[in-house]
Amino acid sequence: MATVTLRVDGQAGYAEAIRRAVSVLDGGGLVAFPTETVYGVGASAANAEAVARLREVKSRPADKPFTVHVGRSEDLDRYVHAPSSVGKRLARKGWPGPLTLIFSVGDPGMAPVAKELPPGQEQSIYKNGTIGLRCPDDRSAIDLLTGVSSPVVAASANPAGEPPAISADETSGYLDGQVDLILDGGRARYAKPSTIVRVDEEEYQIVRVGVLDERLVRRMLTTNFLFVCSGNTCRSPMAEGICRKLVAERVGCDPGSLEDHGYVVSSAGTYGFSGSPASPEAVSACDEMGIDISKHRAQALVPELINTADYVFAMTRGHLDAIARLLPSARAKVALLDAGSDVEDPIGGDTGLYSKLARRMETLIRRHLEDIEL
Repeated sequence: MATVTLRVDGQAGYAEAIRRAVSVLDGGGLVAFPTETVYGVGASAANAEAVARLREVKSRPADKPFTVHVGRSEDLDRYVHAPSSVGKRLARKGWPGPLTLIFSVGDPGMAPVAKELPPGQEQSIYKNGTIGLRCPDDRSAIDLLTGVSSPVVAASANPAGEPPAISADETSGYLDGQVDLILDGGRARYAKPSTIVRVDEEEYQIVRVGVLDERLVRRMLTTNFLFVCSGNTCRSPMAEGICRKLVAERVGCDPGSLEDHGYVVSSAGTYGFSGSPASPEAVSACDEMGIDISKHRAQALVPELINTADYVFAMTRGHLDAIARLLPSARAKVALLDAGSDVEDPIGGDTGLYSKLARRMETLIRRHLEDIEL
């Protein structure tokens, strides 16, 4: 069998490539496709022969399940009847993204998807009362998965015991002649596997650490505020410190114990150099308000920080654009700190300018917090 490879890392031919891949999966074939982590190989869960063929390609025993890949985070309710609040929160904040969730499912027949599959074929997605779900953050994967008429089960595109493929060339090297189609989306963004988390009622357990570490998973279960500026040395660390103080006042705790109460406030820069301290003027302006940001160290803005945040506040429209380029799916939770105008960089100004800026940001943050249930 000859394996066809189609490019999906540009506009030319993209729609046709996705259409052909959808057709192959709907027709019972195997398709290897890119995700933001590694390349995967999938089959229609409604087709017993396709699933058996995938199992043969992966040398996977019958008692080891495949992960269901979905194109939308809201598909969770299609597969898990009444998911726990922990599971819903991780799905809402981690999808699309490099996070695989394993849910306990008491009665698979209660899930809407059970009615979409041929009798007995639900065993291809549910094993021993559990189901693994993954929603990739890759345009071609999302378009493929949302286009297929049935659930798609998938695994990494490599033989058992070999490193996961992170490019179409590696995928072809492993699976040429064993799959019908390979979508070439270039090198995978992270080039490492997703993090796997098992969700059980109101508890969770990290099964495998991948792109997301334990700290980031824990952040997903808290209320996260993220402030974004350019260098992460003046505006955003000042806003971070002010927000910590205001949230602590609302919650009734010390700013230093906010995380113990389920709140995380952080900041980052669109071109920040990790490790740089807050500017002396910013430290001084916050000190006047009884806020200590002297221990602040700058960090660069990365997709994981945006993914785990519930509320993202940008200083300027330019920062909004930078956030959108990093993670287009985050638009709904990103806003300008001042809806009426940009909060301009005070660099080069005197201490009076920084103090005025700090008071302005305090007013703006108070207004935002009035609309947020803490």
